[in-house]
Amino acid sequence: MKRDVILITGAAGNLGRAVSSKLAASGFRLALVDRTVASLDSLLAGLPKDGEYITLPNINLSDAADVAEMVTQVVKKFGAISGLVNTVGGFRTGAVIEEAADQWSLMMTLNAYVTLTTSAAVLPFMRNEGYGRIVHISAGSALKAGANQAAYAASKAAVIRIIESIAEEHRMDGITANCILPSTIDTPQNRADMPNAPTDSWVKPSAIAELIEFLISEQSRAVTGSAIHATGIG
Repeated sequence: MKRDVILITGAAGNLGRAVSSKLAASGFRLALVDRTVASLDSLLAGLPKDGEYITLPNINLSDAADVAEMVTQVVKKFGAISGLVNTVGGFRTGAVIEEAADQWSLMMTLNAYVTLTTSAAVLPFMRNEGYGRIVHISAGSALKAGANQAAYAASKAAVIRIIESIAEEHRMDGITANCILPSTIDTPQNRADMPNAPTDSWVKPSAIAELIEFLISEQSRAVTGSAIHATGIG
C-alpha cells in the first residue's frame, strides 16, 4: 500500500510552500489547503506538472465540521490520508497588563484549536488504515516565554500538549504525532519586520521541510510525542 497522501494546511505560505515543493518533488500526492484560489494557483504553478494534487481553498480550519468535510474530500479523491502537516498559525505580542487578554482567543484559535480540529478530522481515517503521520508547528517560546509573549506562548504550549495526547492515545494504531519548534524562520516578512536582526542563524523553510519529510515517512515510526527543535542554520 502506498502511504503517500499528505494534507498540507497553509500550503501557499512561506513554510507551507517549502513543504509542498519538497514533498511534491519526492512524489507525494498532496491535498493543498490555503485561503484563496489565487494563492493555490500560484503554488501549483511551481510544482511538478505530473504530480497528483487536490486544492482546497476557503476552508475554515477553526470550524470542526468544515475541516471534517475537507478531509472527506481528500479521502474521496485519493482513497486514504497518510499524513497531516499543519503549518497554519498566528503570532501576536503584547504585555499581560495591556494586550494579552485581547489576544488570547485569537492565539488559542489559530495555534491550538486548529491543531485540534485538523488532527481530530484525520485520525479516524488513519486509525482505520493502521497508519498515520501528524506534524504540527509549535515554537521555542512554548517551553520558555519571553516578555510580551503570554498569549502566543501559551497557545504554542497547548500544541505540544495536544501532540503528546495524540501520541499516547494512538501509540498502538500505527500513528505518530510530533511537532516542530523552529527558531526564527528566514522569510521575507521576518526580514522586513526585523531589518536590523542578524539573519545568518535563522532557519530556512527548506531545512524545516526536510525535517518534515522525515517525520511523515515510514522511517520515522520510532518518533512520536516529540517536540523537536529546529534552530540550526538552514
